[in-house]
Amino acid sequence: MRYEQVEDAGRRGRGRGRGRGRGSASTERTTAADRGKVVAWFAGRLPQDWLATPPVITVDDDEILVVVSLDAVALDKDVSPDDQAVAESARVSGFREDTREQRMRVADEAQSTFGRFVSWGATSGDTTVLFTTVSAPVMTRLRIGERQILDTLIDAGVARSRSEALGWCVRLVGRNEEEWINDIRTAFEQVEEVRTRGPRSAGPDA
Repeated sequence: MRYEQVEDAGRRGRGRGRGRGRGSASTERTTAADRGKVVAWFAGRLPQDWLATPPVITVDDDEILVVVSLDAVALDKDVSPDDQAVAESARVSGFREDTREQRMRVADEAQSTFGRFVSWGATSGDTTVLFTTVSAPVMTRLRIGERQILDTLIDAGVARSRSEALGWCVRLVGRNEEEWINDIRTAFEQVEEVRTRGPRSAGPDA
């Protein structure tokens, strides 16, 4: 799958179409129930022609990322992969430009409702483009050996700062341990579901 990310000019931070966000200091964590409410809200709010294939909606404490699935581009079977990629990118780009104002209105409503930034993307065939995403600061404390790992990445030219080096490490773990991370996430969601149901009342004669 081809994947790219495009930042709209002037859309970093809290410009028009972005919400207040919860910020890195928030102690609230996003639960499975929270995610379910967000998905249900977008299912009811997005235009019907955006829902032929359900969008992929990712939610965390700071951001809601909505990736709309567009129709694949039908070209001749002998078309080159590069030409197919060009066609798919053009379809995504067209969606991005044609729906900008509408997406911003939906984002404003969602941000007021859920208190999170809203970002957008679109997929056509094997091409996925994220139009805008949030870079949320994360505070952490590292011991000398851990700091040396980050400094080594800086010395090797992999990153320009400790912050960038730490982000690189997180992305590396996400790629190489994707199955394990997904297993943990699924297990956590199951625990959240059971916790939400709560204990059943046994009654006075139990």
